[in-house]
Amino acid sequence: MNQEKLTTLVDDVLKRLLDGGATDAKVVARNGQDLSVRVRMGETELVEEAGTQSISVRAFKGRRIATSSTNDLTADGLKRLVHDALELCDLSQEDPFAGLPDPGDLAPSYPDLKLYDPACGGVNAAEAVARARRAEEAARAYDTRITNSEGASFGRTAGGFVMATSGGFRGGYFGSYASLSVSPVAADEGGKNRTSGYWSARRALAKLEDEIAVGREAARRTVALLGAKKVPTQEAPVVFDPDAARSLLGAFAGCVTGDAIYRRSSYLVDRLGTAVASELVTLIDDPLMEGGPGSRPFDGDGLAARRNVVVEKGELKTYLLDTYGARKLGMKSTGSAASATGTGAGVSNFFLAPGTQTHDEIVRSTKRGLYVTGMMGFGFNAVTGDFSRGAYGYWIEDGELAFPVSEITISLNFQQLFQSIDAVGSDLDFKSSVASPTIRVAGMTIAGS
Repeated sequence: MNQEKLTTLVDDVLKRLLDGGATDAKVVARNGQDLSVRVRMGETELVEEAGTQSISVRAFKGRRIATSSTNDLTADGLKRLVHDALELCDLSQEDPFAGLPDPGDLAPSYPDLKLYDPACGGVNAAEAVARARRAEEAARAYDTRITNSEGASFGRTAGGFVMATSGGFRGGYFGSYASLSVSPVAADEGGKNRTSGYWSARRALAKLEDEIAVGREAARRTVALLGAKKVPTQEAPVVFDPDAARSLLGAFAGCVTGDAIYRRSSYLVDRLGTAVASELVTLIDDPLMEGGPGSRPFDGDGLAARRNVVVEKGELKTYLLDTYGARKLGMKSTGSAASATGTGAGVSNFFLAPGTQTHDEIVRSTKRGLYVTGMMGFGFNAVTGDFSRGAYGYWIEDGELAFPVSEITISLNFQQLFQSIDAVGSDLDFKSSVASPTIRVAGMTIAGS
């Protein structure tokens, strides 16, 4: 279904809702094609392909709201969708903060952010399996100690949506995304197995890393963990590689949304204008990056997307707000509505602004400490900021990676963790919507042997 047909569909359903008694309404129609394959030890384990189409509505009767959705786009299906939404409105309680944005706040136009690559949708199952198989073969051939594999996966998605509101907004766009990952297994002493991995992802298929390179890097990281051991419990500097640092930023992002703030489920409540990180830390949410994994020309409320500096040189400058959250907090939306049919703010391309030091320079300048390449479990309390997770990586001695480390736990309250960042790398790479360069925390508790 092309954008013209999606537009016709949402206009039709919007009219039905208003004719049926809704005082306001929002309608979103989507369609897309997804493909996921997995190969393990050279054999195809999964091929899953699906075409999706759906329509969702958010109907208002005064301050009463209801949402409903369906993937049945027949005449009967659409009739039932409209009926259910209007009936649910009558049953719901009034919410004084409910309602569409003021028409004057809506995006009058929006840019083309180059989010769609037709080549992504053109990858068929046979080609996807071949790509995954080449990546896994490269990993298995890298070293004789690679004895097993958790598999290689390739996925792609392509599709679009159109949104229309009774407030006067109408817009839509198409997007695509492709990813490749490999997880080899190496045999270690004492019958232990070590596994790591590597992945690449981009909106444009041609920008995806070569399968052979992805497989070899996954194998290199896995073999490097052979002989991993614990280190004594201590306080020491901790360097996070980009993937590990990205996990920290993802947890932080959940603490700056309006939902978390008005529910008082964040340690950053009432912290605007205060120092929440070191002066080396500037955190930005930028939905307007061309080809960015989280880019969007407008938000789920129909407001123009905008670049928000959330933390500037350590100071918390803003929360990320949708229209509903902004009303609850007595503030203005930051154009950050994540959902087109519900409420809630979210990030787009959320990243830590890169510094000038290279990854190698940060490691060399660390006399003694831990270099983290992966973390396990989920040990973060958003209300208190307490953080504790299992980790693995390498021990640093005299600025060199001395030996691999595993079966340890790292911990520190988030307030102290971000304020203790004393080095920020230059190696920022947008493989996902949350991204970070290499960072170093001056000191954390490392629990080992």
